Amino acid sequence: MSKMSTESARIALNGPTMGTRWTALFYAEAGRDTDAIRAVLQAAVDEVDTQMSIWKPDSDLMRINAAPVGDWVMVPEQLRSVLRLGLEIGRASGGAFDIGMGDAVMAWGFGPGAAAPEGIRAAMDALRRPAQEVLEIEGMQLRKTAPIALDLNGIAKGHGVDRLAETLREHGIGNALVGIDGEMRAMGVRQDGEAWIIAVEAPDPDRRTPHAILALQDAAVATSGDYRHCVEVQGRRLSHTMDPRRGAPLIASPASVTVVARTCAEADAWATALMVLGAERGAVLARQRGLDALFLLRDDDGSARGVGVGQLFSEEPAAIASGGGR
Repeated sequence: MSKMSTESARIALNGPTMGTRWTALFYAEAGRDTDAIRAVLQAAVDEVDTQMSIWKPDSDLMRINAAPVGDWVMVPEQLRSVLRLGLEIGRASGGAFDIGMGDAVMAWGFGPGAAAPEGIRAAMDALRRPAQEVLEIEGMQLRKTAPIALDLNGIAKGHGVDRLAETLREHGIGNALVGIDGEMRAMGVRQDGEAWIIAVEAPDPDRRTPHAILALQDAAVATSGDYRHCVEVQGRRLSHTMDPRRGAPLIASPASVTVVARTCAEADAWATALMVLGAERGAVLARQRGLDALFLLRDDDGSARGVGVGQLFSEEPAAIASGGGR
């Protein structure tokens, strides 16, 4: 593999989005207008947030949620694409990934408001149909055939990462590492011609330490875990990942699931789906779907044990320390 020009400058940019920060690391010719690049990257993630946030009452997603059942609603192209992918992975995962959990997400305090006991009871008692049975998309329009509250927290950040990558590529930058809150996408290679190095975080809520190291080229990685983004309800710490069968946070799950895929939106959604399914059923589905996935399970002593699926992650736990690029 040929080396890239050593005259390129290393550029690291970041900005706010979705309650956290986006990052972009790339190499470009010296003197490149980094303020202009930062501006277009910020605009890209702002557009995602404007369309897909449950924290913004005027977002396109919340406009869909507020629309009466049966009414056709115009949907922006990006949002329509993400909804289609969400429905596709919902079907492929047997409903483990469900973008129709907005009522439960809100009720349990993972939206802009605090946990609400009445809402929790309603979410857990609801007779649920998966989103893929309730949403119809035709052309630029969408309609709900039954009451449902949409939530894209399990896929929107991944899509935001993809938009960062696409935006850099549109501006002539083909080698970069972009991310939002730990969801990452590697484009091309580093300046030295080697793959991008990414850490898979250990499931520790008190500190950030690596459990494994990945070397990625033209691939994306996302992790769903039970150790960050939690709320406390009646003295119990609950993870943000919802169990579609119960309308409530997962009770028993892997400590985390990491998925490597072609796009970050796919990796994000599949990590959530496999988290919901658990290590045993999730590993079976991951093998059937040809996914690269790493399940981290907590042992009785609190240590994390890895179970890998796919070509990237070894089936042997002792060999999970590294993975090759795609």
